[in-house]
Amino acid sequence: MMGVMTTQQLLPLAPAGAVLIGDAAALVADDDGGRVFIRGELCFVWDAGDDLGRRLAAVQLVRIKAARAMAVATAFGVTTVTLWRWRRELDTAGAQGLAQDKRGPKGPSRLTPTVVADIASRRRGGASLRAIAAAVGVSTFSVRRALPEPTPEPATPTEQPQPGPQADLPVLPPPADRDAERPAARWGKLTHAEPVFTPAARVPLAGLLLAIPALEATALLPCATTVFGCLRNGFYGLDAMLLEGVLRALAGQPRAEGSTRIDPHALGRVLGLDRAPEVKTIRAKITALAATGRAGELLAAMAAAHVARLDATDPDLLAVFYVDGHVRAYQGGAKIAKTHLSRLKFPAPATVETWVSDASGDPVLVVMAHPGASLAMELRRLLPDLRRAVGDTRRVLVGFDRGGWSPALGAPPACGGVAHMDAQGFDVLTWRKGLTDDVDPDLFTGLTYTDDTGRSHQWRVADTTVDLPIGDNDQVFTMRQVTLLVAGTKTSRDTDGQDATRQIHIAATRGHLSPEQVIYRMGSRWRQENYFRYARMHFDLDSHDAQATTEDDPTRMVPNPAKKKAHQQVLAARARYDRALAATDAALLDAVTPPTGQSALISNQHHDRLTADLRKCRGQPGRRPSHPPGHPRPATTGPGQPRTAGPGHPDEADHPRHPHRRVQHRHHPGPSHPRPHRVRPRQPRSTHPHPPSPHRQRRSTPTTAC
Repeated sequence: MMGVMTTQQLLPLAPAGAVLIGDAAALVADDDGGRVFIRGELCFVWDAGDDLGRRLAAVQLVRIKAARAMAVATAFGVTTVTLWRWRRELDTAGAQGLAQDKRGPKGPSRLTPTVVADIASRRRGGASLRAIAAAVGVSTFSVRRALPEPTPEPATPTEQPQPGPQADLPVLPPPADRDAERPAARWGKLTHAEPVFTPAARVPLAGLLLAIPALEATALLPCATTVFGCLRNGFYGLDAMLLEGVLRALAGQPRAEGSTRIDPHALGRVLGLDRAPEVKTIRAKITALAATGRAGELLAAMAAAHVARLDATDPDLLAVFYVDGHVRAYQGGAKIAKTHLSRLKFPAPATVETWVSDASGDPVLVVMAHPGASLAMELRRLLPDLRRAVGDTRRVLVGFDRGGWSPALGAPPACGGVAHMDAQGFDVLTWRKGLTDDVDPDLFTGLTYTDDTGRSHQWRVADTTVDLPIGDNDQVFTMRQVTLLVAGTKTSRDTDGQDATRQIHIAATRGHLSPEQVIYRMGSRWRQENYFRYARMHFDLDSHDAQATTEDDPTRMVPNPAKKKAHQQVLAARARYDRALAATDAALLDAVTPPTGQSALISNQHHDRLTADLRKCRGQPGRRPSHPPGHPRPATTGPGQPRTAGPGHPDEADHPRHPHRRVQHRHHPGPSHPRPHRVRPRQPRSTHPHPPSPHRQRRSTPTTAC
């Protein structure tokens, strides 16, 4: 009968009291020195004080792969960097490189008693440390070490004691006991925990308390209490949650999950609590606040407080607002609208916010823009909010980028409307958008402006006015145009030389501002961009704290993408037809207007060649266009019969018809012809003996209108 072999435990090969180094080696260190055993066999021995033998044993253990470097460094009480340095010294200088060298100066100290006495006498004579070091021949640090430390003079009875940590004040005592409040908050019996600060000599993150005066100036806490009231009963109240978010952002962790990288006890001491809230609590409280739907009221209340503070301290800053949009890329899985990301140079799913800043670039108001909304649309929507923030009917200058340019007055909500803003009591300051004619160079003058910081600016400026069309009824809106002469682009410098210049135009509606102020205020809009850059680096402005989404309003009116595309095609077709019509009119005019004393013969074939492009644009080859696209087709009295005009108007059949069927009145030539002319058909005349051509021919002579 075959027996069953049992597993026998390994015999302990390491001596008693040895420190294991991995699975195979062991270290025994005592007053006599040290010994290393590998699988029970003695391999390395060194005496007490033999640093070379000890280092050599450590390096050899790693070399022969008896143990890992981390285990060897831990057993020998050094770091892996030190072990790596020993190995490098052994490879470069051999075993002698592992010998203990004396650190610090190699020779005797220069601060002998004689030198020290000389330094003290020179110092009593009023010599500086640098002069003493140069005279004695030592460094200033050595001079400072040689001089005796000054003894503090006893305070006179009239002097007040300086504030500072008391001798009996504990360095960092435990926070106040909250064991009784935690269960009450868990059962909903506590509205919120009051802050209690424990006196301490040294408190981590205490520097965050320096931001409390600035936080008080923003009126965040009183406005939040007015809008939200309070949170549900619990340990952390509304003020504690808002303070935690602000101080956590100042500590470098603006997002909720950043609280895991900050010591909750240290942040809790600053808040006056035993510990700060964790991620789950922060997200739950933020969700509860967002569910009330009053975030807009909070921002509006803070904007009103900000404007009131500016009005009381510096009214000039209140006179200017800057508006711009900010795009945050969305990284979640929900399907949302795409927006062009200027920094990434391509469209991607993102959310858009509209920021309003004051003249110094500090944020005043921020609202979430509607998906697909342009800056012009947001400007029109923000006007009532800005008026409520200002609080009265004073005119405020609103500066924005080219994205908000829209001169139309009374335009639909899809257009902001510079004229509409002017009618609502807001002055406009923006860059003029689109192709414009250059201003006469003789109108430019040199101006010098000194800004608030004392920096001087020199510009070449032309101050003019411009009439902008704002409707289909020949309506115009007059704006002030300040043109600035700047250096040309890289392309223009390559073609026109390094001294090439170009003109940029600033459109404004406020007339009493000097041209220098207009240019400086328009350039100060970059303060808002600088804030975006700072907030992107320090407050993680480009990231979303959560990836949750909400359903869009189904009743919100949005442009139909299919109709928008079809409308663009119609506009393109009309533009092509207008260009072909103008070219055909010019060609026909040249054909029927020969030089004086000469005659012109136009055949049907020649006429068809001249109108070929026009028929191609109409999409009806072989037929002459009856009317331009987009215009109503004229009614007729019957098939093939001309339309009869009303009373007092001649009949259409009484007037000659232009070759492309447009009616030309004798006394009112058509708008497409630069000069009035009349075409008179005649019978063809041939001087050749062969029979006449089967094609109908016409000949015309130049005439003048009556």
